[in-house]
Formats: sequence, structure tokens, C-alpha cells
Amino acid sequence: MDESAGFRHTTVLLEEAVDGVMARPDGIYLDGTFGRGGHSRALLARLAPEGRLAAIDRDPEAIAAAASITDPRFSIVHGGFADMAELLAGRGVHQLDGVLLDLGVSSPQIDNPQRGFSFRFDGPLDMRMDTTRGESAATFLARADEREIAEVIRDYGEERFAGQIAKALVARREAGAPLTRTDELRELVARAVKTREPGQDPATRTFQALRIHVNRELEQLEQGLSAALRLLAPGGRLSVISFHSLEDRRVKQFIAAHSKAEFDRRAPFAPPPALALKSLGRVMPSAAEVAANPRSRSAVLRIAERTDAALKG
Repeated sequence: MDESAGFRHTTVLLEEAVDGVMARPDGIYLDGTFGRGGHSRALLARLAPEGRLAAIDRDPEAIAAAASITDPRFSIVHGGFADMAELLAGRGVHQLDGVLLDLGVSSPQIDNPQRGFSFRFDGPLDMRMDTTRGESAATFLARADEREIAEVIRDYGEERFAGQIAKALVARREAGAPLTRTDELRELVARAVKTREPGQDPATRTFQALRIHVNRELEQLEQGLSAALRLLAPGGRLSVISFHSLEDRRVKQFIAAHSKAEFDRRAPFAPPPALALKSLGRVMPSAAEVAANPRSRSAVLRIAERTDAALKG
């Protein structure tokens, strides 16, 4: 749990994710999404004196929070985990015994109105995880055409009213009142979305979609999974926590693609090909964890182990 800067964060699936990734206490590990350091601190508590832990995060506030960790076995670098190979090479690390990725937005990010991630608070319509680069959600909505906005909201938010929302956004912009605040977006979506699942705010899917787009989250995930596979030593572990179906589907498909052989009807008696990963299963939060931390309810942890098979290509 972290309470720095007045925002509290409870790490989801803490013990399960660390259990899943920790193949050997004297190894070299990567926490690719430091956040507020819950997983990193748990990993350090289990590491042997000769072990090492590197961390990466895109959020400058997370990098600042990491300054409280003075353990000589720990280091952190500002960047995205999609670039882990290059970032770690700069630290002299070329192979890992475990990679842990927690794909959720941290509570300090959600609960800080200035970050613009949540429709529960009014604030600037930003949504960038890395506030030092890239375009904000407001900038995207100010320059994209109706078709592009609709595609983003439909594809990343699975929003069936994406067309109506996009049309309303563009109409407001053309009337000389582009959106700049989270409250403005929430109110516009509420008028455009006529029905919604009980208990869900009409803006939920739109906010998710814009956040995913602004931060290129799915592209980052696919690149990061491939990079992790290349860096893992035989016997090394991959431990990934997802929070919505778009992420989890990609993690599941990636692990399956490298752990399940496809039956070849042309050569039914051929020996099975060597596969780069072995799936170690899926873990969901316990009822007790969900009761204590409702934000954990959608979390899915998937774990896989690197085999000694050579990578193709």
C-alpha cells in the first residue's frame, strides 16, 4: 500500500504475481510497471543478496516515488516496457529470470484529478501516463475527424454508441467549444448514450477507449510481450496482470501462440515442435481481496515459463 502525495494505492494480486514470477531468488528480474512499487518491494523482500531488480515506468511521478527505495539491488529507468530491451541494455542487462507486468492504471493516477483519467473528478482532459510526451486526450479530440474518433471509442471501449458520441464531439468542436475538461466529456457522453448497463456510468467505455488510445496501450503490450520473451532465460517466468478483456485476450493469445502446438494434418505423426513457453495457468483475485479492494474485481493474472526452445525468426 502506498500513500505518497495523499493518494493511496493497494497492489492487486501482490503475492500471487510475485509467487508466479520468482523462479530463483538469486536471479535478475524486471518490474515493467513500477507504479508505486508494491510488486517491486515484495520482489526485493524475496531476492537473495546477489539478486537484482530493475524497474521501468512511463509516469514521472512513479519514478519520483521510487526514490524511497534505497536497496542497492534495485534500479529504475523512465520509459515504457515495450522498450525494455534497449532500456535494460543501457544498464548492462541482457537476460532476465522474470518479467512482471501490472497493466492497470494505478490508484494515484486515477484519483488525481489533474491527470484526467477518471470521470469521477473534474480536471484537465489529459490521460497521458507519461506527461512529458505525446498528445493528451483533449488534443486528440481537437484534431481527429469523426470517423477516427468513432473507431477509437468502438474498438478500444467496445462502445456500441461510438458513432453518436463521435458525432456529438465533432459538433461541439465545430461550434467553437472543444472539450478540455473531464466533466465536459462525461456530460456529453451522458447525453449521447441513451442506455447503459445497471451500475455503469455511460462514460466508462469512452474514458477507457481514449486512455488506451492516448497511451498506445495495446501496441505497447504486444511489443512488451515479445521483448520479454526474447529476454527471458530458460526457466524464466512471465507474470502479467490485466484489467480488461482487450488486454487479457492479447496476453492469453500470446502465451497460447508460444505454448500450444497446432495439429498439422499434413504430418499427423510428426513429433511436436519445440515451444518457447509453457503456460502455468490463470489466477483471479480471491473474494476477500475483491471485498477489500473493489478495483481488483476485473483483474486476471496469467503466468508462463520460458522453455529452452529456440525462438523462431
